[in-house]
Amino acid sequence: MKIMYRVKSNAGIAIRRPTLELLLSGWQAVVDVNLTAVFLRCRAAARLMIPVGRGSIVNVSSIMGLSGGGLNPNILYQSTKGAIVNMTRALAVECRIRVNSVAPTWVRTDLTRGLFGNPELLNRVLDVTPMRMLAEPQDIADAIVFLASSRARRITGHTLPVDGGFLAQ
Repeated sequence: MKIMYRVKSNAGIAIRRPTLELLLSGWQAVVDVNLTAVFLRCRAAARLMIPVGRGSIVNVSSIMGLSGGGLNPNILYQSTKGAIVNMTRALAVECRIRVNSVAPTWVRTDLTRGLFGNPELLNRVLDVTPMRMLAEPQDIADAIVFLASSRARRITGHTLPVDGGFLAQ
């Protein structure tokens, strides 16, 4: 019987405060959710995948884990999402299984509806996005499905930006 394991790991919270105003308790809370929870899930999945020599882990980082933040710098969120990028690489090498991540851009969701209800902010985001559109949740899901599928069987240790060209600048 062929067993194939696929795990998607998505965790994320943010506390938007300037570095000099950020409390250590806030730092720890975000690290616990954005990084430690992802690590624990990856470790549990790897324990199942390594003995059978196959499986796929897809983590969710962010374009903010690959950039300086642009319009909305946030040292805490960016640090944890950047750590996901490097954890993904390290796990792929150490565990010798497929471990990848996606790095979404700004996504149109219920959580961002209020943010992008502000036309000025929406236009600022679109101005730094060459394709001039927000991502939809399905765009991110499609990238995750691809990386988890057998069509990506030789891809490991990579982060796929789903960003409308934001990082190409």
